Amino acid sequence: MEFRFGDEDAGFRGEAAEWLGSRLGGAAFAGVVGRGGPGEEHVCVAERREWERELGRGGWIGLGWGREGFGNRVGSPTRQVVWAEEYARARAPGRCGHIGENLLAPTLLAHGSEPQMQRFLPGIARGEELWCQGYSEPGAGSDLASVRTAAVRGPDGRWRVSGQKVWTSLAREADWCFVLARTEAGSRRHRGLSFLLVPMDQPGLIDVRPIRQITGVCEFNEVFFDGAVAEDVVGEVGGGWPVAMGLLGVERGVSLLAQQVGFEEELRRVVRVAVESGVVEDSVVGGECVRLWSELRVMRWNSLRMLGGGVVEGGSSVSKLLWGRWHQRLGELALRVQGAAGGVSALDWSVEKPYELGEAQRLFLFSRADTIYGGSDEIQRTIIAERVLGLPREA
Repeated sequence: MEFRFGDEDAGFRGEAAEWLGSRLGGAAFAGVVGRGGPGEEHVCVAERREWERELGRGGWIGLGWGREGFGNRVGSPTRQVVWAEEYARARAPGRCGHIGENLLAPTLLAHGSEPQMQRFLPGIARGEELWCQGYSEPGAGSDLASVRTAAVRGPDGRWRVSGQKVWTSLAREADWCFVLARTEAGSRRHRGLSFLLVPMDQPGLIDVRPIRQITGVCEFNEVFFDGAVAEDVVGEVGGGWPVAMGLLGVERGVSLLAQQVGFEEELRRVVRVAVESGVVEDSVVGGECVRLWSELRVMRWNSLRMLGGGVVEGGSSVSKLLWGRWHQRLGELALRVQGAAGGVSALDWSVEKPYELGEAQRLFLFSRADTIYGGSDEIQRTIIAERVLGLPREA
């Protein structure tokens, strides 16, 4: 199977580009162009929530769901790639609703009941309900099977959730959280876990505490559940592990290709600074510019191959290893081409205002996390070693 763009995709590309240009070129959203991306998730939240609703009105949320009827369009894999690429090229705002659209929705379509789909997917498609992910805990990050957050079912059939989650992106803005919790007392590891849908608006029962990051912003949060109420379980009670793993596996080449368009724009800006300052004449800097450019081309071809059916076991782990370190090296290059000015920023350690960073500084600092989030490099290497190369497991 080959992955190719056809004539109809070209027409769809024109439609997507025209729609994005008309909306982002107007006064309503001009201020959020290029804002809200990695390291800037704290900016223009209200405007970006309105942008989510604008996307919903256009039917652009849920192209990859494979099923219509929730207020969304349905797009082939090629059209999904086209939309993602045009979105990145238009420097459209960082998405507030990507967790609901790209993580929860495919999970509901695969494991949820029809009433759950009818209840939750329209709100996501309209851009009205935002979601966050309640997976990681202190002591249960890469080793997700060690979660200790517990849920007990009451006489009324509802669940009461107690415990702590950490590194929860957008928890302060989210309306809902999908939570992996232990619903069988005394169970261990992968057994006895359930996938719960928890409303976040529960004063006194849910406490969200921001975590200030190295970039000065607070996208991540700690979330404390103290008897929070949940009514919906996705999949079987006690059978949450395959649901949780299915959610982690929904990211495929479409999202990778969109990410790579963003990388391409970042690389282009770094190279422009290197050329304008003359530092590109340095053989080390010039060589790294060429190397990063060529490696990005290889990553794109590999993603297209995966979309075309050339998926091999461990392929997603290989991709994660490649782009994580690649992006870190881009951040290092961004500072190098800035020279001495790259190490200077206006620091403000107050709680109310993050310290001011330039684009290159933000790229460098944020990319330090690329080899950790989404599955650390160590975990990816273990997957490749054991599942692909057949090396013996650790004791």
